[in-house]
Amino acid sequence: MKFLDEAKVYVRSGDGGNGCVAFRREKFIEFGGPNGGNGGRGGDVVIEAVDGLNTLIDYRYQQHFKAQRGGNGSGKDCHGAGGKSVVLKVPVGTQIFDEDRETLIHDFTTVGERFVLAQGGNGGFGNAHFKSPTNRAPRHANPGQPGEERWIWLRMKLIADAGLVGLPNAGKSTFLSKVSAAKPKIADSPFTTLHPQLGVVNADGREFVLADIPGLIEGAHEGAGLGDRFLGHVERCRVLLHLVDATCEHAGKAYKTVRHELEAYGGDLTDKVEIVALNKIDAVDPDELKKQKDRLKRAAKKTPLLISGATGEGVKEALRKLADVISEQPVSIKAKSTSDSAATEEPWAAPLPPQG
Repeated sequence: MKFLDEAKVYVRSGDGGNGCVAFRREKFIEFGGPNGGNGGRGGDVVIEAVDGLNTLIDYRYQQHFKAQRGGNGSGKDCHGAGGKSVVLKVPVGTQIFDEDRETLIHDFTTVGERFVLAQGGNGGFGNAHFKSPTNRAPRHANPGQPGEERWIWLRMKLIADAGLVGLPNAGKSTFLSKVSAAKPKIADSPFTTLHPQLGVVNADGREFVLADIPGLIEGAHEGAGLGDRFLGHVERCRVLLHLVDATCEHAGKAYKTVRHELEAYGGDLTDKVEIVALNKIDAVDPDELKKQKDRLKRAAKKTPLLISGATGEGVKEALRKLADVISEQPVSIKAKSTSDSAATEEPWAAPLPPQG
């Protein structure tokens, strides 16, 4: 299934049904009177966050959604039927923006959450509604009210506990494939990762969700490379793991390039807890490794971790540091359910021997 994290959609709720003008005319009924029914209410446009979806690809091929119109009223005090609502199912983490792409309408963070985006129009009153002691034969009824229509943007942001950032070829995909069951594409070429990837990581019995996004290059906030649009998928993360390639020309400059793009993007990414790691330490000699470590330490103003995604060296220590930060307040549903079940699980005890 192709990954799609943004879609433009047109929605329209149903119009209300018209009221009816009718009079009761039956044999042996000397005085009839008005009996026109009311129109039915139009259907709503509802958006629901469901489990099992991780893309908005369904809205690539269908962009128009219209709810059913309410039925018209009829004689014998028969009211029109209400129109059926239309439900748009989206992944958890989806945000609804107005047509200007800036005004946030709603943010879905939990499974089963529902939001009425456009309400259906009310049905019009029939002439029976207007009957009164002074107006015993009203000959007018109300038309149904029109529904609401609008264009919206659906934008999905993955809900992960930790995020991987770095330049292209920093080893993010290799790291994710080693610590989780995810199978991202791995190749010795820039921009191998074209779409965000998620993986569930187990660190000493503590589970959390790790997100890998395409690499950033200098000028990504201006559209260079794949741009910085994918940074939205790490906005919800609690901690960032910044991987720097030890085989690059200058580890300090590589770190500052990514940090500059994070600052230019905004979204409070620079305020998140950051763990810096020098990756691919198995591919450089000890002298070069020491130089790169010192450069990265001066640029990041903290001692970086030394890891190798290919051999696994230092990976467990990095996962423990991520888990320590995430355990304070997990973001993903997966991590929350795992921590809650672990907290409520009773310790095992051997059964007592039979008595007598």
